[in-house]
Amino acid sequence: MVAPARATHQPSHSDRPIRVTLAVYAADPVLRVGVVQQLRQRPEIDLLDDADVEQAQASLVVVDHVDDDVAALLQRLRHTGSPTGLVVGTLGSGALQRVIECGVSAVLRRVEADQERLLHLVLAIANGEGVLPGDLLGKLLSHVGSLQRSALDPRGLSLSTLTTREADMLRLVSEGLDTAEIARKTAYSERTVKNVLHEIITRLQLRNRAHAVGYALRNGLI
Repeated sequence: MVAPARATHQPSHSDRPIRVTLAVYAADPVLRVGVVQQLRQRPEIDLLDDADVEQAQASLVVVDHVDDDVAALLQRLRHTGSPTGLVVGTLGSGALQRVIECGVSAVLRRVEADQERLLHLVLAIANGEGVLPGDLLGKLLSHVGSLQRSALDPRGLSLSTLTTREADMLRLVSEGLDTAEIARKTAYSERTVKNVLHEIITRLQLRNRAHAVGYALRNGLI
């Protein structure tokens, strides 16, 4: 689960690495030095030299903004299997989507990158967790929601996997109505009723109408 970034964090040694080997990447030496100086003081972090980055348990990329070169680096790190965090100066909603697609699991704005937040970020990604500032998390959820709506709404579908018509017909089946009665109740032909119910059973890989009703009830669809 992605959690908003926070100022302080006391990691539990029972579920986190006691010492994390970390590779830091930055095109700007000044940015790199600033981050390295803060993390070098922490006993939980073992900073690696360039020659040893392949041994890293986690990677941290520090940049002003996300461009094609940064995206290429993030993709390369993704293919190495190293969990990656990003410290960035500015990051718009489009760039946020891009870095997440590149496998970044945690983001911190550079202006907020004090020692405690940097430590929290590194320990989180090493433990397989995600970190996002609250406003970026909101943008991400909004973007995901819009993608889901654009994909589903033109087909009349909802995230429940049932159209309104399908839910109505299953509800009538649950009330004991047969095909003819459902057809009269909904003003559809019996053939349409059969086709709709067959589509539900086939799409959801169910056995029969009773199974479909049980599935819908268990999942709160009717």
